[in-house]
Amino acid sequence: MQKIRYSRYFKVLFIILDVLVITSVFLFYFLRNYNQAIPRDIWEQNIFSLILLAFFWILLSGTTRLYSVARNLTYTIYLERLVTHIFIFIFGVILLAKVSNNDFLKQDRFMIAVTLFILLVVIKSVISFILKYLRSRGINHRNIMFLPDDSSAEILKNIFRKRKDYGFKIFNYPAQHPLDLQHLVDFWKKTGIHTMYVSTGSLEKLQENEIYRQAELHKVRISLIPGTTRTNFFQYDLAYVEMQPILVPSKFPLDFLSNNTLKRSFDIAFSLAVLLLIGIWLFPLVALLIKLDGKGPVFFTQQRYGFHERVFKCIKFRTMRVNGDCTHKTTAKNDDRITRIGQFLRKTSLDEFPQFINVLLGDMSVVGPRPHMLLVDDFYKLKIGRYSIRSLVKPGVTGLAQVNGLRGDNGDMDIQMKKRILTDAFYVKNWSFMLDLVIILKTVFLVIGGDKNAN
Repeated sequence: MQKIRYSRYFKVLFIILDVLVITSVFLFYFLRNYNQAIPRDIWEQNIFSLILLAFFWILLSGTTRLYSVARNLTYTIYLERLVTHIFIFIFGVILLAKVSNNDFLKQDRFMIAVTLFILLVVIKSVISFILKYLRSRGINHRNIMFLPDDSSAEILKNIFRKRKDYGFKIFNYPAQHPLDLQHLVDFWKKTGIHTMYVSTGSLEKLQENEIYRQAELHKVRISLIPGTTRTNFFQYDLAYVEMQPILVPSKFPLDFLSNNTLKRSFDIAFSLAVLLLIGIWLFPLVALLIKLDGKGPVFFTQQRYGFHERVFKCIKFRTMRVNGDCTHKTTAKNDDRITRIGQFLRKTSLDEFPQFINVLLGDMSVVGPRPHMLLVDDFYKLKIGRYSIRSLVKPGVTGLAQVNGLRGDNGDMDIQMKKRILTDAFYVKNWSFMLDLVIILKTVFLVIGGDKNAN
């Protein structure tokens, strides 16, 4: 039996809640300006302004997809959408105050903006965490299955098993049952399957068409998993000629000169600020600690692949004893080559700080896919077809994969690397300036709290 979906009702409730928050903040600042009876024309003017802002908030969500939140959306991406939406809305509040004759809005627009930003971010983040907690406890889950169980499916299953907060309950199709329609339909009915994940190219065409037809009849959703060794999925976007869908070559956000210029300008400004405000005292302090901890240079440079696979020298604070294995042996967990101060520098990511020099030189960006050792890149390029998509943007001091815990040598490196490449590919295809800011913010929290995945 299919579970009743409440997401559409939740969406309406969330919209109502957001409008109530906006209304409450608006009325709070409006009423505190009056100690006497408020004239009717003032009431009408401000109620009209409030209605305009409420409609603007709702209409804006169609562009920012604020309420189109899939249960498997990470908090990083959700926060990027939320902050983008609120910033654009606040700009609308300030613009309305400028062009209208509303004295109250002109006087309190900045306090309204700050209050709305703090309240909405906090309230919506708390709701997001509550929903994730409930789903991790088995409440509001969805029943799913995979067909068949190949390497591509295994990566996704591994993600769903670890991220219980996504709220997916996996049912495995019995291995002893032949893959025929009647057994499959009976399995759907027995387990209440909501979504079936199918690896592309895994089924015979005739069988595939019949399964899709039965899935449509029984209200089972089909989601396709691209093969991990294929690049086509990332190379094309869906477009239309009138009503006819076609696949066209992808144009990534950073292919546009305006976005590229914005990112490079931010890189220069941010790197200069970090080096002048933090590096000016941090570099001498770390250098002294490294020297006290043992013999060897303060800095360590190693060749890495950069933009369009151009090789550059990546600068780091030295965290290991001087050894001859650094170019052909990766870092392992509890690596005995790491010095005492090196462990601290890696845990806090302070060893990466000199890479802001690489950013100023134009070899790297503040945010982007992390550069790997040449031997790692050369090895996995042959195993993962979409690996080279990382080189379409400059490597970063920090990245989306790192702030989502995909760092270090944790378990099966093949699966770990495939997850990192999927995350890096997502970043390349979905870059936005606000996403970079959110990644930087999460990186700051990791530096302060320490990264448990750092080796």
